[in-house]
Amino acid sequence: MLKTEAVTPATRAGQHPTLMSTILLVEDDPTLSEMLSYNLEREGYRVLVAEDGVVGLEQARREQPDLIILDIMLPRLDGFSVCRILRQESDIPILMLTARQDEVDRIAGLELGADDYVSKPFSLGELLARVRAILRRSERQPTNNNREVLEAGAVRIDTGSRRAWRSANELSLSQKEFDLLTCLVRNRGMALSRDVLLERVWGYDFLGDSRTVDVHVRWLREKVEPDPGRPIYIQTVRGVGYRFEAPSLEREHTV
Repeated sequence: MLKTEAVTPATRAGQHPTLMSTILLVEDDPTLSEMLSYNLEREGYRVLVAEDGVVGLEQARREQPDLIILDIMLPRLDGFSVCRILRQESDIPILMLTARQDEVDRIAGLELGADDYVSKPFSLGELLARVRAILRRSERQPTNNNREVLEAGAVRIDTGSRRAWRSANELSLSQKEFDLLTCLVRNRGMALSRDVLLERVWGYDFLGDSRTVDVHVRWLREKVEPDPGRPIYIQTVRGVGYRFEAPSLEREHTV
């Protein structure tokens, strides 16, 4: 379901990040799919369409789009399953569509690695704004000119190669997990609010909410902490946000 409204194409306003960004739309409602495809193409995007989760997964692997708009309720393979499989294989940005205002669905999508979500019914303007915001963020690629090696306790980060280790073990991090860890380590010892983390990691134009930070911190702890249930690196600062600490190697080995 889509709320109709007049929208001026972003290309006319000079807001479009990339004229030929490819978007994969995985949606089984033909009316909604046709309407979204039409309006996305008017914005200058190349749009691919899949009507079920299996075909959507195949197209994502084959085409490697710049963004996937993924409905949750899909035939053959639901959107949650598609998102989970894709996150094991790539960092392609995913915008999930949910038919309900159910917080459980939204949190589940974020925990599986979705970058953002839109609840139906949504306005066309909101959807296009979120699409532009996600694509802008994904275009901000770091360069080796700003390469640095950060060390805090047993954690080491190479920002140039975008690799991170705890002791001798390399961490398998998604793009956002790496950026979040880098931000925390770079500001170790400082309490950073969720809003600050959203701005620095997701960008000022991110349209989601602070739960995104909590979900990614929980996910990051599972990979960084010796015992995620008793974190020694990423500390919760009650009423504020999070702080990265660099414990001694002796303390890490006693956890």
